[in-house]
Amino acid sequence: MTRRKIEYWVMPPEQDAEFVACMEDVLETYAAAYDPKHPVLCMDEQPVQLLKETRVPIAATKEHGKRVDYEYERNGTASIFVFAEPLSGFRQATARAHRTTADWAIEVARMLDGRYAACEYVTWVCDNLNTHTKGAFYEAFDPAVAGSTSGGSGSATPRSTAVG
Repeated sequence: MTRRKIEYWVMPPEQDAEFVACMEDVLETYAAAYDPKHPVLCMDEQPVQLLKETRVPIAATKEHGKRVDYEYERNGTASIFVFAEPLSGFRQATARAHRTTADWAIEVARMLDGRYAACEYVTWVCDNLNTHTKGAFYEAFDPAVAGSTSGGSGSATPRSTAVG
């Protein structure tokens, strides 16, 4: 078997000042020393396809492993929300049926009101999707709740990158 090495990189567009400014902001955020009262929380999400078997798998025996047919039926979609605090080693993943602006706000609010409730300030880093806005909290919650939940500061990765 051949060992394949795949390298991924992001090539900034020529003379794109917005890209450089956003990336410098993110890199500066990541370079800061760890402070448990002012943590840096990273967030990303991934849509996933849910699959269902179309045939009953054959159980494993002493002669062969479990046999599963390659055919499947699509059984909906979901979205995985991943949170990581790189300098503390914390990470958490949750699944939701949808990936809407309100879903994003609810997941972020759970983190800010739960694990990070005692923190003075939380800096969060996430990709630059149209659902990742402070306005999302106002769509998901009453204004009084939304205003208190959307606190902290955010760093968005540049639109043309794949990091987040």
